[in-house]
Amino acid sequence: MLEQAIIDIYQNPPQDYLPEHRLLFAEFISKLNSGSIRACEKQDDLWQVNAWIKMGILIGFRMGVLAALPDGNKDFFDKDTLAAKRFSLSDQVRIVPGGSSARNGCFVAKGVTIMPPAFINIGSYVDSGTMVDSHALVGSCAQIGKRVHLSAGAMIGGVLEPIGSRPVIIEDDAFVGGNTGIYEGIIVGTRAVIASGTIITASTPIYDSVNGEYLPKDAGGSYTIPEGAVVVPGSRKLRSNPDFQVYCPIIVKYRDAKTDVSVALENELRHILD
Repeated sequence: MLEQAIIDIYQNPPQDYLPEHRLLFAEFISKLNSGSIRACEKQDDLWQVNAWIKMGILIGFRMGVLAALPDGNKDFFDKDTLAAKRFSLSDQVRIVPGGSSARNGCFVAKGVTIMPPAFINIGSYVDSGTMVDSHALVGSCAQIGKRVHLSAGAMIGGVLEPIGSRPVIIEDDAFVGGNTGIYEGIIVGTRAVIASGTIITASTPIYDSVNGEYLPKDAGGSYTIPEGAVVVPGSRKLRSNPDFQVYCPIIVKYRDAKTDVSVALENELRHILD
């Protein structure tokens, strides 16, 4: 069984990695590429981390040796186990020319659009109909749902260690504005809107102005942005000195018809301009 073999090698690293270890890793990467295994998945409405997937990725780093990896007219230098992902027309992924890259071992579904330059890292999962805009990053093991818009400059953080840590998760139909940063296991709920310039981490309190309370941390030790929430950059008074302000994302409302029109207009403009 692939899972148990990965766990055994991770917990008991061989002195030398043999050809059979590389064959096992190649099978592991192939399954990540196809989406048949993934680093985190929803079970009974809760996101569960598959720690053994991270173990497998870390084995690739341990096993690999630095090598020149030709890519068109350029050479890149990385572990030979972690080459760039190769796409074909049959994948039905729209990759606009201009320098985008994806690492082998990520899943990119049919109907995804990638604008240049963007980067999708190993272990990540990008579902159908999603836009990964220019200068956007999908970090290692991040999970991106269907019809998500990652605007230009959006940084979706990744995580490999500790192996049990939850990656960033962006659920279906969410809209992530430009120059945002979402890190440290944050879950962005279905249809939520993250305004341009918003930074969200597990160590930054998030204030829900609609309900008049700060969001509680969830079972994963981070925050879940509620379904349909509209989050903007904000600030709060520093407790030790109220003359100063510290950063605080704020939920200013929950998605309504006006928000839907704004997001729809953004999507229409994207289709016209792309």
